[in-house]
Amino acid sequence: MQLDDQVARAFAPEGPLARVLPHFCPRTGQTDMALAVAGAIGAPARLVVEAGTGVGKTFAYLVPALLSGRRVLVSTATKALQDQLFGRDLPLLQRALALPLRPALLKGRSSYLCRHRLELARQDERAGDADLARDLGRIERWAQGTLTGDLAQLPDLDERSAAVALVTSTRDNCLGADCPRFQQCHVYQARREALAADVVVINHHLFFADLAVRESGVARLLPSAGVVIFDEAHQLAETAAQFLGAQLGTGQLLDLGQDLRAAGLRWARGLADWQALHDGLRHAVRTLRLLAAGGGGDPGDHGAARVPWAGPAPDGVDPAQWADALHAVVAALRAALAALDGLAGLAPDLQHLHQRTVALLERLAHFSAAGDGGRVRWLEVAGQPRMSESPLDVAPALHALWHGAPAPQGAWDEEGGAAQAADARSWVFTSATLGDDAGLRWFTEACGLQDARILRVPSPFDYARQAALYVPGQLPLPTDPAHSVQLAHWVSDAVARLGGHTLVLTTSLRALQAVAAVLQKRFLPGGGIEVLVQGQAPKRQIMESFRSQAHAGGHPAGQVLVGSATFWEGFDVPGDALQLLVIDKLPFPSPGDPLVRARSERLAREGRSAFRELALPAAAVALKQGAGRLIRRESDRGVLVVADTRLVGKGYGKRLMRALPAMRRLASQEEFEAALDALTRTSTTDCPWP
Repeated sequence: MQLDDQVARAFAPEGPLARVLPHFCPRTGQTDMALAVAGAIGAPARLVVEAGTGVGKTFAYLVPALLSGRRVLVSTATKALQDQLFGRDLPLLQRALALPLRPALLKGRSSYLCRHRLELARQDERAGDADLARDLGRIERWAQGTLTGDLAQLPDLDERSAAVALVTSTRDNCLGADCPRFQQCHVYQARREALAADVVVINHHLFFADLAVRESGVARLLPSAGVVIFDEAHQLAETAAQFLGAQLGTGQLLDLGQDLRAAGLRWARGLADWQALHDGLRHAVRTLRLLAAGGGGDPGDHGAARVPWAGPAPDGVDPAQWADALHAVVAALRAALAALDGLAGLAPDLQHLHQRTVALLERLAHFSAAGDGGRVRWLEVAGQPRMSESPLDVAPALHALWHGAPAPQGAWDEEGGAAQAADARSWVFTSATLGDDAGLRWFTEACGLQDARILRVPSPFDYARQAALYVPGQLPLPTDPAHSVQLAHWVSDAVARLGGHTLVLTTSLRALQAVAAVLQKRFLPGGGIEVLVQGQAPKRQIMESFRSQAHAGGHPAGQVLVGSATFWEGFDVPGDALQLLVIDKLPFPSPGDPLVRARSERLAREGRSAFRELALPAAAVALKQGAGRLIRRESDRGVLVVADTRLVGKGYGKRLMRALPAMRRLASQEEFEAALDALTRTSTTDCPWP
């Protein structure tokens, strides 16, 4: 039986999916997408699919891929979707299709417990902190029974805990085969299982990271994978840019100092002044971080978190002081290297520290030299400062990867292996948001996929019946400094009227803080409305708490969640928990962002409009992505508020409006309040949404 016949049979009303899955309902869009994926596998070819919310794209690409009999690699943007695919979707489909396939889940190093580093963690000077010590104890108890070492299976551990960095490895500090606990290594165990699997679920960062460094793992999996599928593909170009560029974080330097002192005192005590070497490096890095902190840029604004770096130093930093600070770090690293030169043979830890120090010196030399005209350099100032550089355009390297042509030097050629096999491989790229035009050019041009087959599958939801859109005209423009505060007061009234069930998405951390401050002042603890704020608790805990509004019994307190970038996508809240979604302003990319600025300047040099070809399509995709949080299933009802009158008052607003689902428009505050009242009634009765 041909693959497309098998796929059509699987999705038929009386097919295997309908027999095994109790809530399965055939959808034309889902079947169309599945048949298109089957066609791309049979060709083989490159297929780009924008599948609207509710299409069921996961099953639409998994069913033909699993039935094809070829080895499958599925890459996602988030670890949450990885866990869902591996833990829920694949087992369901294996049972429904009766396929004896061997699946595997493969994440990056930071997701797995490192037993060697766990043994060393108690020796770290930070381990005396009470909270960290408690988390280490929890990890030590869990480590005795875990089979996978995946920290996501330790639900009580806050992902922001300092203990995570102490008990996981990085590409810098991993000892590889020289590690005394290599035979029990969870990372290499997961990779061995992946190499023997029929279906491997990875993420975009791991895909590009391993290809970039030709490390064992994905770089070995790729040549033998007949089908490669990227879900949440809208993040591909940005992720690829990270690994075609260069980075050096001050955190890497501080980690080296910590490991240098610990390993030196353990294996070569008395043979060098390890404490002094650690202190010297830490002092040099501290000076560098202080300079970076004064480099112009307000971490409260996403765009300002990246400080442009076109000259000898980042903008706002004195070039002479910057050069002196870099020189001091180099001197501290050279002192460490001199101490390690004659001692590296004493232990694998010391040998690897020697290699890490050399690599960091090479990276510092790179950032001390003048930049390349085809690349963009900047300084990240949010969190631990990090020097970053990225190609202005990743499309040529990605085009080479998808097509099997010789890759540019330094790109992902895996010594020719991956490139040579690419022409016999099927590539599928899918997401709910890939562009706002028929050719999905926002995605295809950035990823070198102009010649791919394009399929757009609309959402099956009846948005005109299920949702409404309101643009409050009484609020000031987002350019007004009072916008966030006035918006927060307006939202607080709506939250009180609805009883919670509200998600506020902001386009900057500054706006998030302003809105959260007003809401937390209005809704005090124990008053019936709980305010959840990104950054004030673990993200997983916030999401689970917000979702629970729809399932808690009795009359639980309603909730309003205020989130920024991390909640604009990948946050699925079906049911009554989310009925009001507020977007504070149109999500145009920040003109101060170095990458945006460099790409805008390039378009201007070519006589093209940066606003029409860069800013506007990016805003349309982001707006569409954020709005997609509201309606997640056929029974959902809700109101979307875009608190930016430019959506209806500017000519370009029509293009942005077309990017949104076809919701009914609310023309006045009175209509908006009536819609909230209707939601309040339908959340507790069977009355239909008007």
